[in-house]
Amino acid sequence: MNQVFDKIKGKLIVSCQALIDEPLYSSFIMGRMALAASQAGAGGIRANTIPDIQEIKKNTNLPIIGIIKKNYGDCNVYISPTIKEVEELIKEVVDIIAIDATNRERPDKIKLKDFVKSIKDKYPSQIIMGDISNVSEAIYAEQIGIDIVGTTLCGYTDYTKGNDPLSTLEEVLKSVKIPVIGEGNLDTPNKAKKAIEMGALAVVVGGAITRPKQIAEKFVKAIESL
Repeated sequence: MNQVFDKIKGKLIVSCQALIDEPLYSSFIMGRMALAASQAGAGGIRANTIPDIQEIKKNTNLPIIGIIKKNYGDCNVYISPTIKEVEELIKEVVDIIAIDATNRERPDKIKLKDFVKSIKDKYPSQIIMGDISNVSEAIYAEQIGIDIVGTTLCGYTDYTKGNDPLSTLEEVLKSVKIPVIGEGNLDTPNKAKKAIEMGALAVVVGGAITRPKQIAEKFVKAIESL
């Protein structure tokens, strides 16, 4: 198995991200989040933007899944959507680059197969992770040369809303031979544990750990429902 995969096997990967409209939007804070995750025993970090990745590298040596979220108009594909974002991540050097690998139209209208080929032709040693939302996307990702898939977008595409992430993960694990990471609404320790028990290489948890506003809202809603 790939050395990077060996490092994250059976581990928790903490997604340390905060968007511009969130209270913790700060590369410094994301660096400290990554440090806390490292001290807790996490095996990797998922991070968004070059400044955040640079700050996280100052705080931990854990493997990094790098992404750049970029909105192009009203296009729904925004996770490392074009070669521009991929090349920025390659220049910064991250262990794994995650891209949107759903069947939705990309902002530059390039087909996913051609996008992946352009990355692999130029950067053959770079590990590419496909963020998928269902089984068919995982199977296709494997067919076109993506190295690893994550169930990151299960429930976030129009055609998977309401889908159970663990059920999707189970189906994906049965359908592909490449490594699979459990991700997307695996928001409790039991769900994360279950994902590893099912055979996921690793599990990514974000909002349930690193987004206090989102966490607090769950408590507030529960109390207000009385």
